[in-house]
Amino acid sequence: MKLKAIEIYALIALIFTVASALSFESSCEGIREKVLRLHVIAASDSVTDQSIKYAVRDELLRDGESLFRGSETVIQAEEKIGSSLSILQSSAEATLRRLGCDYPVTVTLGRAYFPTREYESITLPAGYYNAVRVIIGEGKGKNWWCVMFPPLCLPAAVKDSPELSELLSEKEEQIVSGGEKYEIRFWFVEKYYELKEKFIH
Repeated sequence: MKLKAIEIYALIALIFTVASALSFESSCEGIREKVLRLHVIAASDSVTDQSIKYAVRDELLRDGESLFRGSETVIQAEEKIGSSLSILQSSAEATLRRLGCDYPVTVTLGRAYFPTREYESITLPAGYYNAVRVIIGEGKGKNWWCVMFPPLCLPAAVKDSPELSELLSEKEEQIVSGGEKYEIRFWFVEKYYELKEKFIH
């Protein structure tokens, strides 16, 4: 009888844990849908290739500052970027040529997986985000990422763009700014996506 009671309590605890995890993941998905990431991947980990990566990044961030001006939602930002990919591509290519580099480079807008990442005072949960992806050469080097919209990583503040906190619900804002409070939940979300990647893709 004791064993059955323990099993029942364990089952109840499991149900509450799963329900809590599903609720947390739902809020995380709301966060993912409201930001646009920038992901720049270097050709290799050599000092030269890493410096090239940062030069390309800086040029694209300067372009993004003007492209996003006036955008109030991530949808507007994505539409502007989507129609300006050729501009970003040309900027990246021009930067490589200026540095005397003949690597090919591709600039695309699409869904990409990101692990949990911290940026200054916010934490973004693991999962799939819309992102501007820049792959230099074979793209085998360390990558650099940031939030392109809302413009957390632009070299100067885009005055007429919203803050991240203005785009998120109260629960979503608590998650990104919660830090260690949600550390275990962030870990579970990341492991969930790692398993999903392994067995589905």
